[in-house]
Amino acid sequence: MTVTNTSSARSGSNDAERGLVEVLRRRVARQLSERGRDVTGGDYEQLVWQLVDEALNEHARQVLSAGDRPLEPAMERRIAAAVRNHFAGLGGLQEYLDNPRVTQININGDEVFVSEVDGSKRRVPPVASSTDELVELIRMIAARSGSEERRFDRGVPRLNLQLPDGSRVFAAMAVSKVPVVSIRRHPLTRASLPDLVGYRMLDAGTAALLAALVKARKNVVISGGTYTGKTTLLRAMAREIPAHERLITIEDTFELGLRDEVEHPDCVELQVREPNIENSGAIYQDELVRWALRMSPDRVIVGEVRGAEVISLCQAMSQGNDGSLGTVHASSSQQALTRLMTYAVQVLPFEATAMLIAGAIEFVVHLAWSDRTRVVSSVRQVLHAEGRDVISNEILRPGRDKRAVTAAPLRSDTLDELVATGFRPDMLAGW
Repeated sequence: MTVTNTSSARSGSNDAERGLVEVLRRRVARQLSERGRDVTGGDYEQLVWQLVDEALNEHARQVLSAGDRPLEPAMERRIAAAVRNHFAGLGGLQEYLDNPRVTQININGDEVFVSEVDGSKRRVPPVASSTDELVELIRMIAARSGSEERRFDRGVPRLNLQLPDGSRVFAAMAVSKVPVVSIRRHPLTRASLPDLVGYRMLDAGTAALLAALVKARKNVVISGGTYTGKTTLLRAMAREIPAHERLITIEDTFELGLRDEVEHPDCVELQVREPNIENSGAIYQDELVRWALRMSPDRVIVGEVRGAEVISLCQAMSQGNDGSLGTVHASSSQQALTRLMTYAVQVLPFEATAMLIAGAIEFVVHLAWSDRTRVVSSVRQVLHAEGRDVISNEILRPGRDKRAVTAAPLRSDTLDELVATGFRPDMLAGW
């Protein structure tokens, strides 16, 4: 992937802009301390905008009185946005969070890289003027997100939270030479399977197959590497679940956002709780899955299976909660099954893990990159267990461009179940 550097184009004016931004920040901060003590919510934001405008007007009067040229309109807009975002937004990050094309922001100290929906990646100017300011920005993010996690220092050197727009933030310090921040955004939070067809993640036939798997209450695991769209596809498939069903979602950090008054009104969202400073009070995914089973779910959805919770999830899938969904990191649909067995073997004998996985998981849907596009690359049907092995058929396999093409046929009884939901086999070429 080629990384372009856009910082040089504005390097000549960056220092001057930053200096003026800092001057205006101090001026607005003084005014806020005097006039904004009891102002909250929308009134606070309105006051910030007013004070920034007043500060810019005062600066313009001073410049004109000195016989200098006023700011160019474009520069004035950038400076105004930077000052407003410092007090009412998320500082230098706000412009990227406001950009719907941005899908990922990675900060390594003063090095900032932004990825967009087309897979392109570019380097942009720093979002903070110093390491201390970056740490303060991270703390401000936590405070304004409403997160329970507010502390970020050498004693608690990591921060894991969700922003109000659904973006997922992870930050670390002390364990690296500079503070690092990774922000993953999900521009397709409301995408349906037909929408993903329009984004070329899959074709109409594959979309119809996945919709039929959900409607037929098949237990499905979505696999793929980091940032291949597993959560996006899970959300889209979940939109095929009837509105009357009760869903329990379990996540490391709230990210799925499936609760919807129309589509999923009866949805309980559970999140892992990290240990406190005294290293107590932690609640992990395996325990949350057990809790979920006591909440009368129709389906259990695990944002990412990464450990012993696979045991409870498989038990849920094989004991009446058919149609459950989950995701797992893996490099192929076959490796996804191996990965799940590896997690399960931490608790069970190896022979028992194959029986557990084969008795619970019915399909694996794998995602990969095709050029700069995330695509459904493989669909695998789990058949049964033989000793330590899970036997499966890859019904859709990766083609030359990594996109899924037809391979082995579905089992006839499974095909009948899918047809009963309205699925037409002729929508997939070769069946």
